[in-house]
Amino acid sequence: MEETMQKRIAVLSVIVEERRSAERINALLSEYGAYIVGRMGIPYREKGVSVICVVLDASTETVNALTGRIGKIEGASAKTLFSKY
Repeated sequence: MEETMQKRIAVLSVIVEERRSAERINALLSEYGAYIVGRMGIPYREKGVSVICVVLDASTETVNALTGRIGKIEGASAKTLFSKY
């Protein structure tokens, strides 16, 4: 189904405030691995959080599904920025 939908570049930003959430987040990112162009994780120890930036090439629906699933994880928040095309 993904092949028939228009793909867009998106940047998914995740702030992880509870370390125990990281395992579930990583499992979801692995599940959507076919759409991931690259990712970067930055632990900010002084603030006790981690920041994850993920670049995706996928349909809007796929990116929104991933963002929503991560956003439902306690101790994590997620937002996405899409390219115009």
